[in-house]
Amino acid sequence: MRRFLVLSWSLTLALSAPTGRAAGPILGFEPESTSRQTTLESKFDSLIRTDNLRDWMKRLSARPHHLGSPYGKENADFIASLFRSWGYDTKIEEFQVLFPTPKKRLLEVLEPEPFIASLAEPALAEDASSSNLSEALPLYNAYSIDGEVTGEVVYVNYGVPKDYEELEARGIDVKGKIVIARYGGSWRGIKPKVAAEHGAVGCLIYSDPRDDGYFNGDAYPLGAYRNESSGQRGSVADMPMYPGDPLTPGVGATKDAVRLDRKDAPTLTKIPVLPISWKDALPILRSLTGPVAPEAWRGALPITYHLGPGATKVHLQVAFDWKLVPAYNVIARMQGSERPDEWILRGNHHDAWVFGADDPISGMVALLEEARAVGELRKGGWKPKRSIVYAAWDGEEPGLLGSTEWVEAHADELTRKAAVYINTDGNGRGFLSVGGSHTLEKFVGEVARDVTDPQLGVSVRDRARARKMVNAKPAELKELRERSDLRIDALGSGSDFTPFIQHLGVASIALGFEGENDGGSYHSIYDSFEHYSRFGDPGFAYGATLAKTAGRMVLRLANAEVLPFEFTNFSETIGRYVEQVKKLADEMREETVERNRRIAENTFVLAADPNDTLVVAPRRPPVPHLNFTSLENAADRLEERAEAYKRAWEARRTAGSPLSVEQQRRLDLILLQSERALTRAEGLPGRPWFKHQIYAPGQYTGYGVKTLPAVREAIEQRKWGESERQAVVVASTLDRFIAAIDRAIEIVRVKSE
Repeated sequence: MRRFLVLSWSLTLALSAPTGRAAGPILGFEPESTSRQTTLESKFDSLIRTDNLRDWMKRLSARPHHLGSPYGKENADFIASLFRSWGYDTKIEEFQVLFPTPKKRLLEVLEPEPFIASLAEPALAEDASSSNLSEALPLYNAYSIDGEVTGEVVYVNYGVPKDYEELEARGIDVKGKIVIARYGGSWRGIKPKVAAEHGAVGCLIYSDPRDDGYFNGDAYPLGAYRNESSGQRGSVADMPMYPGDPLTPGVGATKDAVRLDRKDAPTLTKIPVLPISWKDALPILRSLTGPVAPEAWRGALPITYHLGPGATKVHLQVAFDWKLVPAYNVIARMQGSERPDEWILRGNHHDAWVFGADDPISGMVALLEEARAVGELRKGGWKPKRSIVYAAWDGEEPGLLGSTEWVEAHADELTRKAAVYINTDGNGRGFLSVGGSHTLEKFVGEVARDVTDPQLGVSVRDRARARKMVNAKPAELKELRERSDLRIDALGSGSDFTPFIQHLGVASIALGFEGENDGGSYHSIYDSFEHYSRFGDPGFAYGATLAKTAGRMVLRLANAEVLPFEFTNFSETIGRYVEQVKKLADEMREETVERNRRIAENTFVLAADPNDTLVVAPRRPPVPHLNFTSLENAADRLEERAEAYKRAWEARRTAGSPLSVEQQRRLDLILLQSERALTRAEGLPGRPWFKHQIYAPGQYTGYGVKTLPAVREAIEQRKWGESERQAVVVASTLDRFIAAIDRAIEIVRVKSE
């Protein structure tokens, strides 16, 4: 039904479908140059070839190519050779990073019925790639510590903090236990982190078919979804503290870098962790006793889900080869003709856990085809004003290693020169999904307006808006109907944009297509060419569309007279974020009052103890009325100055007075640095690597974003004084940003005679 509604909305919007040329003005361009730019983009579109995407994917995903593998190096060399053949100044930059691989993996049920987990994904006759496993990494979680533990088992649902509150409410303690959590609900690294904080000694993470399997559709190879033996590899480093090499926080992991001792690396787990398939999880979950799990905790396995503990006892042992391995970043440059020291950066990673056809090769081949077409334009005589830098990152999967180390090693130069970073990762059939800096929201919407969806023939912007309308809450629908532009998401973490935006303050965009590419292969041996070409993007039409979308972004950013930053959308977004943190505090105040009232009336209890005595919850201190005046005032000032910048441009256009080349250069330098003003050298409380004060991954969400993170997380942790102090810090940060807008206004404003 939802697909039908999205189709209906999209067809309603079909009359506004683009024709391959810009459907309106282009931010950053004067009217005369807009015509030239749309002609260039039409030429660019005509150069995109889907056969190249298919051929490169087959080549790049032919063998396992994880960080440090022989085929990973071969792929890096192959990618570099392509860039050189297209005319780019190309080199491979190498870093030495910590990457553990497994030496010992053992999981066995000792009681009540002995069972040894297979921890293996079998080859399938229908998937030729899955037979090529001699170089493949087995199922494991990178950056789990070595360990051998035996203990009773507790099922903790998704293993996030609220799940432990639910266990506490039932009188269940995980101290000294091994927890088993299902994938989902948060990034995987949060699960062992929270388990250790609650005293658990080990952590198992399995893929429940309700979230990622037959509950959603036929299992692979019949359908796309995860089968009984498939598991999810992945990093469990504490990346919300800092990403990249665990031994070199804040500095590039060059050969001679000063490194922490492994025992002092704070992002390694505190307990051993192992991922397993639902086939290996089933005997454990089936044997659990104790209370029946809440309804929302129950998966799709043919059992009654119990919380434990009980008679079930498990033995877990993991050991790793802790070694430094080379990470190979491919960096390809096209020199700008007028402003070579303003860089437009575009990246996608090339490493995978196994074959990685979907993650990351589907995005990598789109980047390559985009770069090839840009190279063809250059050979035809076109020259970009600004320099274009393409990057194929290594080591993203273990923790954004390649991009983070490169950013840390080149931080000074990037701070001076990096204008915008554009990131892609996996890609599939469906709807445009975009997150990024909201100073670029209007720019993103204009690009999406001018790219055609290959399935419906409407713009990818309108199809994305239709999807949002179908999924919107009633309160959101009115705004969506009234707005013609495209809202973009805030960026948390989970891909290579993180070091650019959140460490250096480089305005960033992350994009891809998704929603109709059936899943189930993620981080398994079945993320193969065979799986992707059947279920991900048959025909590679959306790979070509991604190349056209990201390519337009690169071309416009490289060619614009002035960088296309716009501040009214950003100020509106900040206003929403301020209202959200105020609402969060108000809701917590109301919840606390209601909770304490029920405790006073003996109608709120945690559980019954073994003697049938009611365990009454303690009262919580009341939530004070928090003073966010400084933050509210800063948001109001930002709104006023953003409108003033918009008015200054409108007045200049009305006067028919374009900026001189010298004015354009001066304005560019201000705009290029504007996102830096949203960072703070001290970083976030307890997390100095994360310097952006508006966007950050949450300490307990991992990939999920926290906006105004220092304020929001202080409220969530009931640190009322800290939340008010951080509101003042964010207000001063916004004032620095406002000062940058004022400097821009002085250049744009038409001076009277």
